[in-house]
Amino acid sequence: MTASRTKNRWWIYVPLTVAFVAVVSPFVWMVLGSFKGEGEIRANPPTWWPEAASLDNYTQLFARLQFGTYFLNSAIVAVLVTAGNLIFCSMVGYALAMLEFRGKRALFVVVMATLMIPGVVTFVPLYVLVVNAGLANSLPALILPFLASPFGVFLMRQYIVGLPKELLDAGRVDGAGEVRIFARIILPLCGPALATLGILTFLGSWNNFLWPLVVAQQESEYTLPVALALYSTGQNSIQYGLLLAGATIVVLPVLLVFLVFQRRFIEGIATTGIK
Repeated sequence: MTASRTKNRWWIYVPLTVAFVAVVSPFVWMVLGSFKGEGEIRANPPTWWPEAASLDNYTQLFARLQFGTYFLNSAIVAVLVTAGNLIFCSMVGYALAMLEFRGKRALFVVVMATLMIPGVVTFVPLYVLVVNAGLANSLPALILPFLASPFGVFLMRQYIVGLPKELLDAGRVDGAGEVRIFARIILPLCGPALATLGILTFLGSWNNFLWPLVVAQQESEYTLPVALALYSTGQNSIQYGLLLAGATIVVLPVLLVFLVFQRRFIEGIATTGIK
C-alpha cells in the first residue's frame, strides 16, 4: 500500500525536486565561486567546480575590509533589533490578544493597515526624523526605528490569542499582576512564535542594505552588507570573487541561527495562522 501511494505521488515529488534544485543551485554556485579566480568566474560557459581552488578571495576580503568592525556593527544592530522586537511586539501582542481596553479593535486595525504600507513610503519621513533627532551616522539610527514592527505585533497576537485564558485567570486569582502574568505565564508558552519572529527579524536586520547605506555615512558605522558592496565595486568593474566570498560569510550567521531554531520556527509558522 505504501509503495503504491509513493508511485501515485510522483507528480508531487517532481516539481518539488525542480523547485529544490532551483533554490539551492545559486547558493551552491556562490560557495564554489568564492574559491575561483576572477577569470574563471567570468568564463563562458561557466564552470561549477573550481579548476584551481584557492582562498585568495577570502584573503583579499579580510585584508581590504575592517572585517571585525563591520561584522561587530552588523551583529550589534541585528541582535538589538531582534531583542527589541521580541520584547515590544510580544507586549503589544499580549495586550491586543488578552486585555480589554477602549480602542483595542481600532488599534488592531491600525496595525493591520500599516502592514499594507510599503517600506519605501515611510523611508524619507523616517530619514528626516532620524536626522532631526541628531542620530545620523550612528548605530542608534540603525536600531531605534526598527525595535518594533507591525508584522511582529500581528504574529505574536495571533499566537497569544490561542492560549487558554484560564491560565491568566488562575494567575490573577493568585494575586499576580499583568506584568508578572506576561513574564511568567505568557512568554514561556510563546517559544515557537518568539523563535519565528526572532529568525525573521534577525534575517531582515542582518541583510538590511538600503537603510544603513543612506544613514551610515562613516566607515566606522558601516554594516557588513554595505561594506561588502562598496569595497567589491571598483570604478570600472565589479570584483565578483570578493562579492561571492563576502556573500558566503554574510549567509553563515543567518544559516546558523535558522539551523539552531529550525524546529521552533516551523512550529511557530504552523500555529500562528500564517499560510
